[in-house]
This record gives sequence, structure tokens and C-alpha cells, in this order.
Amino acid sequence: MSNQDWIDQFLKYLRIEKGVAENTIQAYRHDLAMYREHLGSTDLLHAGASDVSSFLKFLYARKLKPRSATRAFAAVRGLHRFLILEKATLENPTSNVEQPRWWKPLPNVLVLEEVDKLLASPKTDSPKGLRDRAMLEVLYATGLRVSELIGLKLDGVNLEAGFVRCMGKGSKERIVPLGDSAAEAVAVYLKSRQVRKPTNYLFLSNRGDKLSRMGFWKILKGYGIQAGIRKKLTPHVLRHSFATHLLERGADLRAVQTMLGHSNISTTEIYTHVMRERLKEIYKSYHPRA
Repeated sequence: MSNQDWIDQFLKYLRIEKGVAENTIQAYRHDLAMYREHLGSTDLLHAGASDVSSFLKFLYARKLKPRSATRAFAAVRGLHRFLILEKATLENPTSNVEQPRWWKPLPNVLVLEEVDKLLASPKTDSPKGLRDRAMLEVLYATGLRVSELIGLKLDGVNLEAGFVRCMGKGSKERIVPLGDSAAEAVAVYLKSRQVRKPTNYLFLSNRGDKLSRMGFWKILKGYGIQAGIRKKLTPHVLRHSFATHLLERGADLRAVQTMLGHSNISTTEIYTHVMRERLKEIYKSYHPRA
């Protein structure tokens, strides 16, 4: 089969067996046409990591937007995985090729003043306000993903020792330190926690169920508006802020990696780039000859 035949088979597989949207199929068709042309006479089945890396450099030279370049890499990676699935080859040349850092937009991060305003937004004169304050404090104190936050259970929170136990990606359990401010907010919340039915989940909805991801997102968005934060605010922004603020104060990168639950330290290293960009901004704002 020719390279084009394999590409057609892959796109057919995505459409019929995976139910991928037609606009994605067409985008992949365009991306893989570029890859096929870049390979020239090289057979797809014999393409190596150097061919993939060369293609990535080609994309960079074309000044593609990060989203488009990321999609093209995903298309190439998917194609080679498909070839293995079809037993056409045993090797995946994309497996040891990392997505270039210059494609990854730097995470959005709050400054400390914004964090303080956000955490102070919930009114603590009601059970709902106490719950919301505790959730925001825990999220910023631990850097948990939103799924990990709403999945916290009572027996996974040790306020005396100052730790929470959460279930991360791939069902990997990890223990993360909990600061005094967050521990105190949780302790106060627990005294007013309204239980309508037996449950072990820490944070409950108004109906007494486990809080949903969308429910928390709406809560956070509301307090962001109340705090006057103009940046796009998502649960992951607090996770980014947690990591960046730790590193800015001298935390060890490996320790931050462990707390975030990153399996690869290169994922954590993006926050060192955030620090450098912020330093540049400060320099440009305040240095007289910047």
C-alpha cells in the first residue's frame, strides 16, 4: 500500500470506528497531506523519529499557530499508532518525540493580590459560603485538579497532620500537604456541613450529593467576577498559580512535580517558563532603560 492508501485507511477508521467529527477528519487530511509530502519517497512503514522531528521543524518554519501545529502532530502520532494497530509495523517513530515547547502556550496565572481577593469573596455567614471558602482554599493550597477536589473524601483529609489524599489520573493515589489556612477553612466548614443522605464526600452540593465539575466551575466563575478578576478563570488557573507561586519562592521542581501528580517532569517545567516571562514583564515595567 502507498503512503496515501494508509492515510485514507486511517481517516476511514477514525470516521467509521471512532466516530470522529468530519471537520476533524478534514483537518487531519490536510495535516497528513503535508506529512506525506514531507516524507517524499520514504515509506510510512519505515519512517523514523528523525523524519517526525524534521516534520515538526518544517511546521515551525511555516509559523503555524500552536493549536494547528499541535493538531498536526496529533494526526501524525495517531497515524503511526494506527499502523501498529493494523500490524503493518512494530515501531512508532513518534513515541520518543516530544511536542515542542514553543507550541505550548504559557499557563494563565493569578498574582497573589488576585488570589487573596478570590479567597476572600465567599461570605462566611452561611453553610454555602463556608463550603465555597473551604473549596477555594483547598484548591489553591494543594494544586489539585478539579476532579480530584470534588472527589475528596472525609477519610482522605487529615487536618491535624495537614495532608489530603486524592485519586489522580490513572487511578494513582497521592498525598499532598494542606496549609494552615486551608485546614482551618475546612474545619470550620465541617461544623456546618449539611448532610442530607449518607456520603463520604467532603464537598457536597446543595442537594447533599457529590459536587459536579460544572457545579464547581460555576461557583468559581461567580467568585472570580465578584473579586474583579478580568483574566479567564478556571479551576486549572488556581492549579497553575499554586505551582508557579511555589517555584517563585524557591520550591524544588521535583517536589512540585510530586504534589501536582505529574508523571513527567517536563510537564512541570512549563512553570519555570511562566516565571521567566513574569520576570521579563516586571523588568519592562520598572527598569528605567527597559
